[in-house]
Amino acid sequence: MPIYQVIVLAIVQGLTEFLPISSTAHLYLTSWLLGWQTESLTFDIALHIGTLLAVVIYFARDWVQIIAQGFGLRWGRDEELERNTGMLWLLAIGSIPVGIAGLLFNKQAEGPWRNPMVIGTMMVAIGIVMGIAEWMGRKTRDISGVNFVDAGTIGIAQALAVVPGVSRSGITITAGLFRNINREAAARYSFLLSTPAIGAAAAKAVYDLIKHKAFDPNMETALAVGIAVSAVTGLIVIGLFLRFLRHRSLWFFVFYRIIFGIMVLALAFFRRPAG
Repeated sequence: MPIYQVIVLAIVQGLTEFLPISSTAHLYLTSWLLGWQTESLTFDIALHIGTLLAVVIYFARDWVQIIAQGFGLRWGRDEELERNTGMLWLLAIGSIPVGIAGLLFNKQAEGPWRNPMVIGTMMVAIGIVMGIAEWMGRKTRDISGVNFVDAGTIGIAQALAVVPGVSRSGITITAGLFRNINREAAARYSFLLSTPAIGAAAAKAVYDLIKHKAFDPNMETALAVGIAVSAVTGLIVIGLFLRFLRHRSLWFFVFYRIIFGIMVLALAFFRRPAG
């Protein structure tokens, strides 16, 4: 895979993994429209490790505090997290549904579901649902008030993200809004919840690479570039998106999803995927 292609796709991954617009959709459509192949396990690892690094680095202090409090230790200064000492176990509970969904539907998600019709339909459908959540959600609660019902609801929503075009952050933030959590807190909880899922995806990619003995030493540079670019891009996007949500709504992303999804469906009718 040429370095320029690695850089372009790593930027797309870093930009779209944490915005509620579906990284899978944008990676697939970018490669489809440009006629690129992206089935390399090495490249898969680069993208997953890069975005994992981004979320771990950005929320490192939060994770230290969450883990410490989960085992009864006082650590950290975040007041909202201090008022929710069971956050570690809520995140653990919320991670179970996506693990089950991944085991049950991984082949479909990586195979027949990864097509423009599914992606376009999910972009539009989740965009509409996100708009309803933005309109109806009261946004009166912060992360200190996240409870067992919230964890279960948002966790089940995250499981839906195995379907290409749904967007992990999009569906979990939407679920948070339906639970009357404010936008920034819903996004923050979404990113914390995504950490185990992204970590598991990275671990699976590494396992597959070892199992199939597919590592190509010539890809070392591409691997390093992909990790670095997606990590740096992801870090920037997380910070900017959380700041954006402190003062603005999700309507831009609602309309973006719907318009983008309609364009994908239109392209699917007039152009067959390469290969």
